[in-house]
Amino acid sequence: MIILYHDGTSAIEYKNTQTNVITKCNEKNIQKSMFSLSNEFKNSLLIWCHQNLKDFINEKKIKNIFHHELILASYSLNGEYVLSKEIGFVDQHCFINIKQDVLYPTWLMSSNIGGINSNVLIKFKEFTSIKQSFDEFLCSLAKIGMPKGLLCYSEPNLLISKPKHVLPKFKNKKYLLFKFVKKHYKVQWVFILLLNYLLYNKQFPFVAFVKSLWGKKDKTFSTDFSDLQVKSIKESIVKDSFKVDVLIPTLGRKEHLFNVLKDLSQQTLLPNKVIIVEQNGLEGSVSELNYLVDNDWPFKIDHTFIHQLGACNARNIALSKVTGNWVFFADDDVRFDNDLLKSTFAYIHKYKLTSVTISCLQRGEIEKNKELFQWVGFGSGTSIVKSTYVHKCSFKPEHEFGYGEDTDYGMQLKNLGCDTIYLPFVKMLHLKAPIGGFRHKFMPKWSNDKIQPKPSPTVMAYHLKHLTKEQLNGYKIILFIKFYKRQSIKNPIVYLKSFNKRWKVSINWAKKMMENEV
Repeated sequence: MIILYHDGTSAIEYKNTQTNVITKCNEKNIQKSMFSLSNEFKNSLLIWCHQNLKDFINEKKIKNIFHHELILASYSLNGEYVLSKEIGFVDQHCFINIKQDVLYPTWLMSSNIGGINSNVLIKFKEFTSIKQSFDEFLCSLAKIGMPKGLLCYSEPNLLISKPKHVLPKFKNKKYLLFKFVKKHYKVQWVFILLLNYLLYNKQFPFVAFVKSLWGKKDKTFSTDFSDLQVKSIKESIVKDSFKVDVLIPTLGRKEHLFNVLKDLSQQTLLPNKVIIVEQNGLEGSVSELNYLVDNDWPFKIDHTFIHQLGACNARNIALSKVTGNWVFFADDDVRFDNDLLKSTFAYIHKYKLTSVTISCLQRGEIEKNKELFQWVGFGSGTSIVKSTYVHKCSFKPEHEFGYGEDTDYGMQLKNLGCDTIYLPFVKMLHLKAPIGGFRHKFMPKWSNDKIQPKPSPTVMAYHLKHLTKEQLNGYKIILFIKFYKRQSIKNPIVYLKSFNKRWKVSINWAKKMMENEV
């Protein structure tokens, strides 16, 4: 392991932890020095550290943090990054609102302390400009690498403890933000960023805006990491201890559920237990799933029949019955090959993952993703999660019969330090059975209100829980622009007043649902 010390602007020296030799850096530019060390020390872990944090490096845990080659991690001591919080005006993804006390997926990187494998870093030399600050360079590297399979995190365990040192703060953050947005997003986002500054910050950063328009985008990063032999040094996940409980809520899909059970029964790596929660809203009705007892299944079946409708409630009932160490959240209208669990386990074992979402497309759809990557969402019918985390999460009632329960559950996992990785290589077929979906018409409490909420309160509830103030404001602007084309009011002033009223109504209903008042 090589540890490069810097003062925030210049490289000072580096330490070889194998020989304990400390050498002065020939290159003063930090990223140039990093590339130089990458050439000198092949397949080595490169750590960067601000000199003020030298005595706080958690060397005992670092190897376990970077347990395979495709991990990039850093930590900001005070939660400040080179990009200001206004990045939320243009990016509403979960990677922005970092939870500082857990391992959290993000492309926002810090020069305080962090690390990357030298074989990975060297691939970026031609694609990322070194004519920028080290913090900008790190954020660009992560932003480019994440979709290609580089797993990027904020990791508090890089430090033994949080020192009271005051590290230098960033200057010219408005210009850096506009410059970064122009570089990594479509050009229209620069204008949207300016609009948000005007509306919400009451500022007009004209110079930063104009300068950014002259900025160049990075070259397309076409290189991949397929030549790297990923091998995690973490403790192995033994196949025999991979006890999977399958969780399936179902409603009126007798035939399709039977096919799911048949596919599960033919798995080369059999599940431990299948937990089925069957719903039927008719009082006095009985289960129609006679084959659960009439057929012999190579796994235990835990069947619950209820009259209360709602997938969130059904999944929570099923979660209370989990005894295995992994949970497969499955839909009742999917099909898959007999090696689904075995193939998924192989990736979990290889990368030492704690949550994965499996590719689940409809017939005729083509999987466009070529690499596994950190996913913003979560598939409540296509995911396998370590039960250690599952027991600490639940599907919230404010999302029942609406939208957002998947991503909300995924955010609960992320906030516990459980990152969801999307696997495009393992596949299921989603039949989208016509008898599925919301088969009993649900009338929300606000359906007869004179002013209808926009967006749906179930969606708003997710945003209130998981977005920063800037992200929520940015989402409001985008919704305002997109919805204008679809609604009947064409007078912009009248539309603005109407939109604001509907927005407030949505917030009110969302808060009521979150507080279980409705």
